[in-house]
Amino acid sequence: MFLADTHSDTLFSLGVGKRTFAQTDITPDRLRQGGVSLQTLALWSGPKGPNGDYEAVADAEYAAIRHFTDAGIRQVDDPEDVKPGENTFMLSFEGCEVFQKSDEMVAFWRQRGIRIGALVWNHPNAFATPAAVDAETHMTPEGIRIARVMQRQGISVDVSHLNEAGFWDLFAKGERPPMASHSCCRALCDHVRNLTDDQIRAMIQYGGYIGVNFYPRFLSADCKADSVTIAQHIDHICQLGGSDIVGFGSDFDGIEVSPDDVRNPAELPNLLTALRNYGYNDESIERICGGNLKAYFARLK
Repeated sequence: MFLADTHSDTLFSLGVGKRTFAQTDITPDRLRQGGVSLQTLALWSGPKGPNGDYEAVADAEYAAIRHFTDAGIRQVDDPEDVKPGENTFMLSFEGCEVFQKSDEMVAFWRQRGIRIGALVWNHPNAFATPAAVDAETHMTPEGIRIARVMQRQGISVDVSHLNEAGFWDLFAKGERPPMASHSCCRALCDHVRNLTDDQIRAMIQYGGYIGVNFYPRFLSADCKADSVTIAQHIDHICQLGGSDIVGFGSDFDGIEVSPDDVRNPAELPNLLTALRNYGYNDESIERICGGNLKAYFARLK
């Protein structure tokens, strides 16, 4: 079965934090143990880099992909490139500050394999305002413009950290359906980082994609979660009509605590069991695990 995860912060841990696989949630062995066909590895380029040098941070994270390639985990440009039984990775940006320099940087990083880009992380930039700051500030004209540049070059715009006003700006003025690579449901856990039902319905109507985040703080008001809690958020999206746009966006190595029985990729089979216990059949689970992501990227072409 094709199984995909649309967000993790492992490259920051390896490339900037100088950690080893002995200290990360995601390792090549755990990807194999959990049957992960495609792991998205984010390059974080938020404002806390050394001297605000976004490019140096991104370059250090990009260099860290060697830890995966040396272990036989191949980089791919599209989910359809993954061979049966293979373990691969795809690249994304969490915060697109590197694109503030010039449009040529979009092309440069696209050539390096970036397929997903969140315009903003937890601090405002030249493009947009995050949900962590406020809900009302609109995307800047430059943010709208660079989103279109990204979309035309095959980079999906990620709304997971974008505030609500920016979310609706992107729907009104963007040119391709966006992705929420690691987001949960606000109806189940009232946190500003989570999507409202109206936002989820818009993603469904427009053919977007939602990878459900595994962070207990986003899953449950008491910050306690397990595989069943994740399945509840997936089921909520499905009940709204989103059975064809939902999947996994773990945020491994970007969260300080994980669900009790899904602490790393090797434990993903526990989530599949929770979905089966919710009544999802094998066909539905295959869509949630990765079929929906393949279909989403096909819609971007």
